[in-house]
Amino acid sequence: MRQLFKASMLASAMAVSYGALAEGQIVTIGTGGQTGVYYVVGQSVCKLVNRNTAETGVKCNAPSTGGSVDNLNALAAGERQMGIVQSDSQYRAYKGEGEFDGKKNENLRSIFSVHPEPFTVVARTDAGINDFADLKGKRVNIGNPGSGTRTTMEVLLEAEGWGEAPFAVASELKPAEMASALCDNNLDAISYTVGHPSGAIKEAAASCESHLVNVTGEAVDKLVDENSYFAKVTIPGGMYDGTPDDTETFGVYATLVTSSDVDEDTVYEITKTVFDNFDRFKSLHPAFENLKQEDMITNALTAPLHAGAERYYREQGWIE
Repeated sequence: MRQLFKASMLASAMAVSYGALAEGQIVTIGTGGQTGVYYVVGQSVCKLVNRNTAETGVKCNAPSTGGSVDNLNALAAGERQMGIVQSDSQYRAYKGEGEFDGKKNENLRSIFSVHPEPFTVVARTDAGINDFADLKGKRVNIGNPGSGTRTTMEVLLEAEGWGEAPFAVASELKPAEMASALCDNNLDAISYTVGHPSGAIKEAAASCESHLVNVTGEAVDKLVDENSYFAKVTIPGGMYDGTPDDTETFGVYATLVTSSDVDEDTVYEITKTVFDNFDRFKSLHPAFENLKQEDMITNALTAPLHAGAERYYREQGWIE
C-alpha cells in the first residue's frame, strides 16, 4: 500500500474531540439529494450497520444534505461524523486548495471509495446541444452551491477558459428540481455528477425529449492527465430514453470519508459491516454491481485511511 493511502497512527488513542463518538451514539453520514446515488450509499451503509446495532452498539442515519462540499465542511466542524464526497473535493479539502483554500483539513480520513461518477449533461432535444461546447449561451443548471456537481462544472469552465458568465442562465437547482425545470422549458440543459443509473436523469429522460451530451475535448483531456482523481468515463447507451448510443465524458469517484477525531472502533465496525456483507451491499443499487474490494480501498483516496478502516483491511490481508 503506498504511503499516500496509509492512515497516520500517531494520534493518541485517548484523544477526544466534539467529533468523536462514544459507544451507543448515532453516526450521521452526510449524503446528497434524495434522487442521487449518494443518498442511496448512505442509506445502504446505515441499513447494514443498523442490523447489527445490538452487537456493535453503533447506529447510524444518513440524511439528505447539500452534497460533497457541504459534507466536508460539516466534517471539519464536527457536525457530522462521516460523509459521501467526490474524490476531487476530498483532494482539495485535504490539501487546502480550491474552494477549501485556507480551510485545509489535515484530520480528514478515508474509509473507502464506491462507484465512479460521470459528469453528466442532459439537454433538451430542441435546444440544439450536441456536445459541451454547444452549452455556451444556453440556460444551464450548474448545480447547487456546496455540491460536487457545482465544483466539477466550475473546474471544467476554468479549463475551457470560458470566463465568468458563459451561460444565458446559470441556475443553482438541487437534483430533485432539475427534471421539471428542464421539461417545463425553463432550462436547455442540466448537469449532474452522479453514479448511474440516476433517478433524476431517468425522470428527465422519461418526461421530455432529451438526451445525454458528450463532454470531451482538449480541456477534458488535460484535466484527466493532470489530476489523478479524474478519469474518462463511458455511460452505456440505452440506459436512458433518448440516448441509444454510448456517451463519452469524464468523472470522479464517490468516497466515504470521516475525521481522525471519530472513534477508531466505530469506524472499524462500520467498515467491517459493509465488507462482511459485501454481496448484500452490492445488491442495493445497480451502481454498486461492479464494485471490487481491492479497488475500493485504493481508488481515488487522497486522505490517509482512518485507523479503524486500516485495522480491518490489515486483518483481511488487503494491505500490509
